[in-house]
Amino acid sequence: MAELKISEIFHSIQGEGSRAGLPCVFVRLHGCGLRCSWCDTPYALDHREGGDMMDTGAVLSRVASFRCDFVELTGGEPLEQEAVFPFMTELCDQGFTVAVETGGHVDISRVDARVTVIMDVKCPGSGMMKKNRPENLEYLKPTDEVKFVVRDREDYEWMRAFIERERLADRCGEILVSPVFDDIAYRDLAAWMLEDRLPARLQLQLHKFIWDPDARGV
Repeated sequence: MAELKISEIFHSIQGEGSRAGLPCVFVRLHGCGLRCSWCDTPYALDHREGGDMMDTGAVLSRVASFRCDFVELTGGEPLEQEAVFPFMTELCDQGFTVAVETGGHVDISRVDARVTVIMDVKCPGSGMMKKNRPENLEYLKPTDEVKFVVRDREDYEWMRAFIERERLADRCGEILVSPVFDDIAYRDLAAWMLEDRLPARLQLQLHKFIWDPDARGV
């Protein structure tokens, strides 16, 4: 049976995106090829250390035990693990509503069309902008979401130009603007978006206001 390297599986409140506030089962896969400057899950990055190998049947059983029909695969970087693609299809076949959060540097064309892709586009402040995969824009669906993590005014202006140049509002269902937690004035970011009539949703990481920002498993 296929295996996945898992960092943690937990039941919590979705903190981001169009489903913020809803109960969700999170499957955090272990390992990521990116090293974003603001990453808030450094414990799930190193492919060589940490995480536990689990067969996909055991992962599915664990997910089902929470009796919640919304599942999000996150990381780390889920799409760096080959077994995740058939696993997402199996989740859909079992009747779950499925989302996958990806850093945007891996091909999303193989993701089951029933899965909501929540794809990052890396701004300059991440240090990973060169890892963006422009080809992925062609595979976005009306049900997908694109997220920008914004650290400062430079990131904001870069994002604004990207949204306009790529006609991003016509490619996906939601454009998410996520400020780096406690690193930028949220009011300033909101004011910039309103002034520019930006076709995007400002999101704060709800779970970091409910629990300690460094808490795991929430």
